[in-house]
Amino acid sequence: MASSLARPETEGPRSPSPATWRGAPIVGALADLRKDQLGTLERMAELGSPVSFRILNKRLHLLSDPDQIDRALVGNVRAYDKRTVGYDHLRTVVGNGLLTSEGGFWRRQRRIAQPAFKRPRIEGFAAIMTESAEDMVESWRDGEVVDILREMMRVTMRIAGLSLLSRDVSAAADEVGEALTTAIEHVSYRTETPWAPPDWVPTPRNRQFRAALATLDRVVADILRARRAGQTEQGDLLDILMTATDPETGEGMSDEQLRDEVMTIFLAGHETTAVALAWTFDLLGRHPDVAARLREEVDGALGGRAPTIDDLPRLPYAEKVLYESMRLYPPAWMVERSAAVDHEIAGHPIRRGDWVLISPWVTHRRADIWPDPSRFDPERFGPESREKARPRYAYFPFGGGQRKCIGDRFALVEARLILAAVVQRASLEATREHPPAPDPLVTLRPGGGTPMRVALRR
Repeated sequence: MASSLARPETEGPRSPSPATWRGAPIVGALADLRKDQLGTLERMAELGSPVSFRILNKRLHLLSDPDQIDRALVGNVRAYDKRTVGYDHLRTVVGNGLLTSEGGFWRRQRRIAQPAFKRPRIEGFAAIMTESAEDMVESWRDGEVVDILREMMRVTMRIAGLSLLSRDVSAAADEVGEALTTAIEHVSYRTETPWAPPDWVPTPRNRQFRAALATLDRVVADILRARRAGQTEQGDLLDILMTATDPETGEGMSDEQLRDEVMTIFLAGHETTAVALAWTFDLLGRHPDVAARLREEVDGALGGRAPTIDDLPRLPYAEKVLYESMRLYPPAWMVERSAAVDHEIAGHPIRRGDWVLISPWVTHRRADIWPDPSRFDPERFGPESREKARPRYAYFPFGGGQRKCIGDRFALVEARLILAAVVQRASLEATREHPPAPDPLVTLRPGGGTPMRVALRR
């Protein structure tokens, strides 16, 4: 079995000798990664692809070559699973939902959820997206400073609640947002700190995490309880999940399964889009020429009325801006896999149990693919750019292969409508001289807050 699975991997160019990041005695690359995770990964990639390194007694391999990534995510997908420490800790928050489940169980859950993300459904959600964005801008005052990440978290949480769960969670947005932040910070800390006490040890950090998890569980339980008490179907994702049955056993989802999927919606259904928009608005605030061109496009396309899904083809520059923002700051900045079998990548041996890391952050910044990679340039995208000449996995903000994000189309429609609705009615100015430092948690959040000054457009 191992040899047949390995065959696609040996088709790529063979490395003359495996690249290795030496690291420190005993801990390997752990100290480097804890000090500067993103910078260390970039420096690793300069040695080649794959590049091997060690964390304690675990062997890891970083892929940054698009063709190798293609073979790992698509051509040789059966050679990998999600048995990594990062996913193990993430399961303490989202359980066994779509993001973390595997095998036949994952395929069943994916088939059940897929109809909620078909184009007709997404088109039906567009009005909720626009109205939520306009209500957010309506709450702003001219000249005030807002934390744009917090604002984006609130609006995308409201959209996820109304469109996927038919529940306005705005009243609990701050509480849920703080609990999610605590939870994902804890997951990142546990992933990066092998010697940390187990979650059951009553340290202050662990008690804070358990309290955050209890908050999230309570909110999800309230949503499920309210839905079961109602008599009418809403036609949303929650209905699909609650009424689905296994074709072989006839059994529906257990309460635990429903909890895990709803929790995954809370995390993946709003967090990544909010993070992408926060980075986008910060970039626009620091590049007034790009912001001016975007305002001109939005004004010309909309003529003062609210954006609809039918307007999106008339907003190509808005799409380019969003794509370039996600190139520089991909919200899902790391993909982890564990090797299920022995195989090779470009002549480089990967042993069963090794971890393979694939980072959009690293590949999106390769100078041989993206000239002057740190520059914000929306013209990298679109029919007139070199986009078609780039390898397929030179750009993959939503992952790839069969595990590509199920909500990618939902997120792209949502982000463009929010972007257009905000740009139409307000300008946002960065209040800090330097851009936020990227904080590589479960998602790539802008660290230290994102204060921006509002200038309402008359």
